[in-house]
Amino acid sequence: MSQKVALITGASRGIGAEIAQRLSQDGFAVVINYASNAAEAEVVVNKISAAGGTAIAVKGNVADPTDVRGLFDAAESQLGKVDVLVNNAGILKTVPLVDSSDEMFDQHFAVNTRGTFNALREAGKRLNNGGRIINFSSTTLALNLPGYAVYNGTKAAVEAFTHVFAKELRGRNITVNAVAPGPIATDLFLNGKTEEQIATFAKMPPLERLGQPSDIANVVAFLAGPDAGWVNGQILRANGGVG
Repeated sequence: MSQKVALITGASRGIGAEIAQRLSQDGFAVVINYASNAAEAEVVVNKISAAGGTAIAVKGNVADPTDVRGLFDAAESQLGKVDVLVNNAGILKTVPLVDSSDEMFDQHFAVNTRGTFNALREAGKRLNNGGRIINFSSTTLALNLPGYAVYNGTKAAVEAFTHVFAKELRGRNITVNAVAPGPIATDLFLNGKTEEQIATFAKMPPLERLGQPSDIANVVAFLAGPDAGWVNGQILRANGGVG
């Protein structure tokens, strides 16, 4: 149990899965949290194991504080105390504010905001000193695009948590930062968009492409590693220059 441990929420696919694999390559034992699809999570575990890494998959709804405690319990019992928490789990549905249902509002804040809150609260009690916390915001917060009002509201709260929690952990040498991706070619982003809409987003950054999950995993790996020890309470906008 001398290996450092990283817990990644929502890590069965997309950016989360890429982060899990990258942190494993960097020497972490990883906890792959998933909400419902055990088969997808096991695929990621098997990829990491085949490459010589250590990984476990743990089911849990981040919106449920009991489940979040269970994630840390599983990590500690099977791998050791957590050194890095990546709050990646999130949902996105674009709807004009006037058409947003109560259910849609509650679901977004439950996963994106309360889920991050639950994990931060647990990490504040259980993360190893000298650890790293990486939250997820979004560049959509800076762009103010129509249809993103509720989603942006959830991410504004996450950014507020990030700034404050970094100061509340004074004395423990734990950094708290957030990554705010631009448009990334994942199912979360692509679903529900036409080819024309996707092409428009791809042209927005000066780099003229959609980001890839590996682009974000690289940024998370930096924040989780020793070279980012003096970066704290920051929002890193990894977006190809779109905003």
